[in-house]
Amino acid sequence: MVLQLGSRQYSPQRIFCIGKNYAEHVKELGGSVPGQPVVFMKPVSCLVCPGETIQIPAHGNNLHHEAEVVVLIGTGGKDIPVPAASSHIAGLTLGLDLTLRDVQSDMKKKGWPWEISKAFDHSAPLGTLTLYSEATPLDNIPFQCSVNGAVRQTGNSSAMMFTIPDLIHYLSGIWELREGDLIFTGTPSGVGPLQRGDRVALHSDLLGTFEWSLA
Repeated sequence: MVLQLGSRQYSPQRIFCIGKNYAEHVKELGGSVPGQPVVFMKPVSCLVCPGETIQIPAHGNNLHHEAEVVVLIGTGGKDIPVPAASSHIAGLTLGLDLTLRDVQSDMKKKGWPWEISKAFDHSAPLGTLTLYSEATPLDNIPFQCSVNGAVRQTGNSSAMMFTIPDLIHYLSGIWELREGDLIFTGTPSGVGPLQRGDRVALHSDLLGTFEWSLA
C-alpha cells in the first residue's frame, strides 16, 4: 500500500503497535501497568483504507475495536533523543487495532505469542494522513470511536503513559526507524465488540473522520 500525504507518497515499512499505554484501558482488562512500552508488530497487509470493507476473520468469535492515534515516520533514525523525536514525524492520523479478544485470552493463558489475535489481515484500518507540523499538540490530540453512531471510546493523547516522543525514542533504540514506518500508539478504555454489518467511525477535530463497514 502507498500512503499519500500532501504531494508525497510513503510506502509503509513496518507497523509498530503499543499495548497498555492508557491506564484506564489497562484497568478495564485487568492487567498491570507496564514499566516500559509494550511493543508488538503487524504486517502491512493489515492496513485497510477508509471507506473499504473490513473482513472479519473466521478464526475467532469476539472481535474488539481499539481506536488509536497513529504516527507516520518521515525521517528515519537510530537512538533518536526525546527532544528531537517530533522532527522525525511526517504525518498523523487515527487507526484501529482490531483484536480477537477470545483468541488473545487463550494465547495468553497458554503462554504463547498472540500475533494471530492481533496481526491478521484487515486488523489495522488506517485513516487518511494529516501533515504534521510543530504546531500540532502531540500531547493533546482528542479522538473518539463510534459504532453505528454510538460513541464507544473517547480519548486524548494527553492520557498516554508513554508519550509519542517517548515511543519514538524507545523504538529507535531497538530498531533503526525508517521512512514510512507507522506507530499505533495505544488505545483508551471503552474497547468493545464488533459484528458483521456494523459501521465503525473514528473522529478527531484535529485529524478528521474515517469510516469502515464490517462484513
